[in-house]
Amino acid sequence: MEKILFKEESYAIIGKCLEVHNHLGAGFSEIVYKDALEYEFNRSNIFYEREKKYEVNYKGMILPHYFFADFVVFGNIILEVKGVGGISEEFIAQAINYLKVSNNQLALIVNFGEKRLNYKRIIV
Repeated sequence: MEKILFKEESYAIIGKCLEVHNHLGAGFSEIVYKDALEYEFNRSNIFYEREKKYEVNYKGMILPHYFFADFVVFGNIILEVKGVGGISEEFIAQAINYLKVSNNQLALIVNFGEKRLNYKRIIV
């Protein structure tokens, strides 16, 4: 049987996302969902960093532009919040890049823009 990476932590994060989606539904901009998630994380004492900045190292040189992950939760899970019609390949590629520059292993892409909450686990 395969072990699920950060199973309990992922369950807690998705649970908070479901709570936000059940209360707000679809149709708001991403920033509204991020604000609501921040409220829920604080309320539940879930450690997170919002808009975490990551530098990109290219051949030993730090590039002048950065990545900003929506959240890093529990210190090791990148959470990307979307509010669109679906989770695209572009969003998956973005999450993989965040994992590369952060040296984390797990990203969750959560889409609040659909009738039902949709999410995808990205592991590198």
